Amino acid sequence: MATRYDVISDTHGFLSPELLEQLEGADVIVHAGDICSPADYRILSGMAHVQMCLGNNDWSYDYGPAVKDRKVFYGSGLKWQVTHYRKRLNLQMSDIAICGHTHTPFVERDEWTGTLVMNPGSPTYPRRSRPSMGRIICDEGKVLSAEIITLG
Repeated sequence: MATRYDVISDTHGFLSPELLEQLEGADVIVHAGDICSPADYRILSGMAHVQMCLGNNDWSYDYGPAVKDRKVFYGSGLKWQVTHYRKRLNLQMSDIAICGHTHTPFVERDEWTGTLVMNPGSPTYPRRSRPSMGRIICDEGKVLSAEIITLG
């Protein structure tokens, strides 16, 4: 059965109604840091299972000991890695790598490792683009689709 991973980053303390509407129905929400709000973390956790790393504006005591600078988890038979900074991703250790920080969305395959790499941009403070998020659909060890969704 396919699993829907909605990918966000750099929400900076604001979850817009449009973003929350897009996140409805997600199986997993992956947040690549700078959530900046324990209340927003609780809201997202009430919507779906959250896999999250800390951003440069987050403090670990706000989210508990499971939220660190790097999050590694297995989902849909794939190894995921989430860090706020792209330069901290080790593409040799994951099938899917998520980063944030730049507020600029992209999705690509690394030419050397074949790892899917995504930065969902920012739904709150976009740079060089419109507000955005990502969505990855996976099933039994395969990525079925990976896209950037423009908001607003």
